[in-house]
This record gives sequence, structure tokens and C-alpha cells, in this order.
Amino acid sequence: MTDKPIRYLSDETLDGLGIAPREIADAIEAALRGKAAGRLHVTPKSSLLPGEGRYMMSTLAVGNDEDLTVLKTVAVCPDNPAKGLPAINGAILVLDARTGLLLAVMGANWITAHRTAALSAVAARRLADPDSATLAFVGCGVQAHSHLAAVADAYPLRRVLACGRGEANREALLDAARQRGLDAQAATPDEALTEADIVVTSVTLDYTIAPFLDARLLKPNAFAAITDLCIPWTQDSLSAFSTVVVDDLVQERTAERPMLPADLVSGDLTGLVGGEIEPGPTGPRAFAFRGIALGDYAAAALALARAEATGAGTPIGTR
Repeated sequence: MTDKPIRYLSDETLDGLGIAPREIADAIEAALRGKAAGRLHVTPKSSLLPGEGRYMMSTLAVGNDEDLTVLKTVAVCPDNPAKGLPAINGAILVLDARTGLLLAVMGANWITAHRTAALSAVAARRLADPDSATLAFVGCGVQAHSHLAAVADAYPLRRVLACGRGEANREALLDAARQRGLDAQAATPDEALTEADIVVTSVTLDYTIAPFLDARLLKPNAFAAITDLCIPWTQDSLSAFSTVVVDDLVQERTAERPMLPADLVSGDLTGLVGGEIEPGPTGPRAFAFRGIALGDYAAAALALARAEATGAGTPIGTR
């Protein structure tokens, strides 16, 4: 045992570290290369749907470069907002991979939001039009806000369109876009698809939702970041995508309920970053996200390093 303190980093503390979206994307790219080289080991995400719209999941990754083990558990509880609570809550444990000793406990909400947007950003670097100016959202919750920050950090955005069932969430997202100096307005789903250069879908993870998005409406050079298991997309329209990349092929192939037909999947992020995937020359492209331990690992490792360098966090004991 040592007398070095275990560090607690709340979501508020993590937000205050000042980590830019592109820093997380860069960390994820480095992690993807580490995974390809056998230096980062991950397991497929575990998930449960225990009823009442709840979605429970966990991830596990071990990295030899940083000598860290990162475990995350998250619960999506749709009844929480009515109780004055965030819909998503969870925790992350960071351990020394050589000894198993606990190094830090982190809130999971900030990392879950921003690592998802950073994963989309990694895919977009290779699949989206670098001159993308119009960003559209179908679903206006936490993921929309983190994607707004990530896309605005990397593209010459001028316009934001937002489509969502909750007026309060939609208006909050539009206000956030206007605060960035962007033209922002509400839109129908069809308007969002036909006018966007980049579209982000993040509807509630509920398989009872009737699909209502038609990929055939997208511009030929459009990029779609799909963070909701493809739930809102009509299955017969998905073949309109010339290139579809998932976060992890092994995870997708072993999933009880695949996000989309296997023959439509071009590969995963590891292959995309490694140059193994040649995007289709014409037709819209997509990144479909299920959730991958690598993203949590990269974001948590980056946050811990920044916290240790700045002294951020609260000691909660020694190891």
C-alpha cells in the first residue's frame, strides 16, 4: 500500500479541467492505434434492458502504455428528469493496471457525453466534408450539446437545425448554438436530413419508437453520426449510405440485436484510423455508435493525467 491519495473527480470537476473536444479525439485516435498494436485491450460493452425504458451498460479496458484499467457503469433512466435528476448517471473507476490499486473515482456523465462526440469526430475527420457548414440534430439532449461543441471545434459551421420532441431541450440547444454566433432554428426531421452537411441523431434508446428517418434524403456528401443504435432510421433506407463505420466490429457482430445489416458495415474505427477502409466516392457516409470501452478509457486517462498535473479533484482516502 502507499499513502498516495485516491482522487475523486466529479462531473463538474471534469468539466472544469478545460479539455477541448479535439484533445479527446486525439486521445481516442492514439488509443485506436494502441489497440491495433495490441497495447490496449477492451471487452465488448455489456448492456441490459431491465424494463421501464431503463438501459444499463458497462465497459472495461486495460492499457499497457498508461498502465491503467478503466471500468465504467452507466444507467439511462428516462423517468429521472421528472424527478429533477439527469437521465444518465454512472461512475468510472480507474485502477493501476500493474497492481490493481484504485487511483481515481470519476463521474461518468461528462466523459460519456464527450467521448461519444469525440468518437464521432474521429470518424468525421475521414468521412465528413471538411467544409461542412450546416449541422442538424434529431434529438436535443446531452449528446446534442457535446456534439455541437465537437463539430463547432472542427468545422466552419454557420447554421444549426434542431428537431426534438421536447421543446425545452430543443430551445436550450438552439440557444447554445446562437451563443456560438450560429444561425439556429427548429426543423422537421425531413428538413434536418435534406439540408444538413452533418447530422447527429440521438433519440431515446427505445425500440418501440417507429423509425422515421430516411437516409435517402441526405445530401450526397453528408455525414451522419448515429448515436442511438439506428433506432430512428428506416432499415430499408440505410443502403443509401456509401460507407458505414461502426465503433467496433467484434462488439457489433456479437450483439444480441445488431444496429444494422452486416452487409452494410464497411468496417470499424480501428480500421478507419488505420487506413484499411476506403470511403465510398459518392453517397452519404455514416458512423453508427453502440458504445466502446476504448472511448471511455481514452477520455478517463486524459482526464486523470490533467487532474494530476493541475492538482484537481478531491482526496477520498489512500491506497
